[in-house]
Amino acid sequence: MIRRRVNIACLQETKWVGEKSREIGSTGFKLWYTGIDRKCNGVGIVVDNDYKDKVVEVKRMEDRLILVKLIIGDEKINILSAYAPQVGLSESIKRKFWDDMDGFMQSIPLDEKVFIGGDLNGHVGASNDRFERVHGGFGYGNRNEEGESILEFASTYDLLLANTSFKKRESHIITFSSGHNKSQIDFLLTRKIDRKICRDAK
Repeated sequence: MIRRRVNIACLQETKWVGEKSREIGSTGFKLWYTGIDRKCNGVGIVVDNDYKDKVVEVKRMEDRLILVKLIIGDEKINILSAYAPQVGLSESIKRKFWDDMDGFMQSIPLDEKVFIGGDLNGHVGASNDRFERVHGGFGYGNRNEEGESILEFASTYDLLLANTSFKKRESHIITFSSGHNKSQIDFLLTRKIDRKICRDAK
């Protein structure tokens, strides 16, 4: 985070148990996290020394969602770290996740900024067919059912998938690679009205 000048980072698969916060590193970073099982899941948000004292609220939902609200100047900024159920898990688990995401979004006033950083475990694909308003047209691969859920969620809340909005080399689009398997499953979402402040994303 220091080397890449990242002020706030969303983490998934942390595998830390509990609903806690703690200082990390030697430079004043603070981590808020939630988790149930040391073997799987868990999410967190790390905030650097410049912004950790701006945090005014933290919400947690089991081991897949955590939201941190900051007040920076006149802006209220909501950062949500999300870890969607993997392909192969039951439809009821997937539905609960998206219902919980709906709950978080509905609790955020429209005049507050939202940034979602998540491992959403879905392929939105290279094509933005039917979702031109939220998909920037620079995705990867083919869309699947889980990707359809991501795009429908984004459409419902007028969110832009920021890392489909910039033309990139394939290596900067792919977020998971193992052998011959490559995919783009990690996304950064924000309100479409804030598109202008997204200068780049990979």
